[in-house]
Parts: sequence; C-alpha cells; structure tokens
Amino acid sequence: MLAIRDLSKTYANGVQALKNVSLDIPNGMFGLLGPNGAGKSTLMRTIATLQDADSGSVTLDELDVLANKDEARRRLGYLPQEFGVYPKVRAEDMLDHFAILKGVVDRKQRKEVVQGLLKQVNLWDARARKLGGFSGGMRQRFGIAQALIGQPSLIIVDEPTAGLDPEERNRFLNLLAEIGEKVVVILSTHIVEDVTDLCPRMAIIASGQVRLAGQPHETIRSLDGRVWRKTVRKQELEAIQAAHTVLSTRLVGGQPVIHVLSDSYPGDGFEAVAPDLEDVYFGELRRQAAPVAAAA
Repeated sequence: MLAIRDLSKTYANGVQALKNVSLDIPNGMFGLLGPNGAGKSTLMRTIATLQDADSGSVTLDELDVLANKDEARRRLGYLPQEFGVYPKVRAEDMLDHFAILKGVVDRKQRKEVVQGLLKQVNLWDARARKLGGFSGGMRQRFGIAQALIGQPSLIIVDEPTAGLDPEERNRFLNLLAEIGEKVVVILSTHIVEDVTDLCPRMAIIASGQVRLAGQPHETIRSLDGRVWRKTVRKQELEAIQAAHTVLSTRLVGGQPVIHVLSDSYPGDGFEAVAPDLEDVYFGELRRQAAPVAAAA
C-alpha cells in the first residue's frame, strides 16, 4: 500500500503544482488521469524521490519514502515520460549496466536477471540490437525491463503509451497488466482508454488537486441517465455551449457530435447514451472551480 497525505509543492516561479494531495494506492494497477500541466509528473517525481515536497508525506507499507530516499529507491522502479537511451549500445549491455547501478554486482546473478527481464518484456530476440534501432514501443518495453530490476514493490510509469502505434500500445499495456498483478503500479496518463482498460482504481488530478478518486466503473455509473449526444451543425456549437454543459465535441464524418451533461432531457434531437470514463474525465475538468472531491 502506498499512502500519500497532504502533499504540496510550489515551484520558485510561484506555480503551485500540488495542493494537499492525498491518495491511498493498493497493490495492482492505479490510473492517474489528468491533462498536461495538472501536476501528474510533479507527483510522480516526488514519489520517486527525484524532488522534494514542501509538505506532506509518502509511505510505502511502513517506509517513510521522503525521509528514507535510498531505501525507497531500492524498492522503486521508474519509467519517466522522457526515457533516454544510448543509441549505439546493445540492449543486453545497457540492461546489464542498469543492473550494476541497481546493486546487482554478482556477474552470474546479473546475467540471469538481464536474460529473464529481456524475455519477460519480449525483447530477447532483439538483445544484440543497438537501442537506437528500437521502435518507440520497444524502447518503452526496455524501459520497463530496467524498472523491474531488483524486484521493486512500487513501479511508476509516466505517460508510457504516448506516441505508440495501436499494436505497440496493446503489447505494452498487456505487459503492464501482468506486472500489476503483484505490485503497486501507478500509470500516469492523459489517455482515458489506458485507465479504462487496465485500472481497477484511479484518480483524476487537475490544477494540482485530486478531483475524484475511486473505481472507474463506479464513477461511470454515477453519470447513468445524465449524458446526452447530438450531431449538430458547426454554426450551432457556440449557442449549444452557452446553453448546456458540454462534455466533449468530436468531428464524425465532418459533423460535430457533442456529449452534454444534464439531469433531464436537454432538448430536441438529443439522445441518451451510456456514459464512459471519458465523460467522467471531461465532467471533472469542467468542474475545476467546484470544491475538491474527497479522495476515496
């Protein structure tokens, strides 16, 4: 269990990136949703001991993460949003180097660890290839391999599927799902489908605050009977946005299709639709000025 309590961070330029963030994150996949600039990466870097918080606490089981950074790093696997690699180094050699940095000093043990991880992330056949020749998805799977060195109890992945093609994205998400059966895995993303598909628990963060936390299917159920859809003309959009709480607008065949949130029938031409996590997400972003929801 990872327990985050009243975590706050303000940067030197005055931007308050985190505002009293509190979350309980059990074993398994946990989705952290939010737009760019919401505070997700600041929260991930703080948990990963890469920067200090102004106040608050982070506890992994009985370990005070912020006070015992060296021990926390031994228990942590981290795949940042920007994961650089040495392009001219072979995958097997680079992973061996990471294993040394993680304290696996015995050569035989290190060889077993490296080979096992390359097989686990389906890169065994590419072990002799230079990292500069890897596709985006292969680089992300290599990033997960280095994060798994040392059998961590907490793994953090920050925006891991951005830029991946559908096949690589599915392969990577399946790998995360397998890993998440045994440890805490925090998936920080702005891609709603990643959380819907993978995470039994999630939170939405915006402007440095937790707006909503709980089980995705429960949050979706809270919008039953309140989401309506309509195909409109482009010249109607402004008037509809002024009259209704518009959750999302998407062009389908060149025509805007809108989702609105309303407790009652919003008018001619609208039809009720089953809500999804994207409706929940956009609904919370529209309510940023409202009081912050308590973390579940």
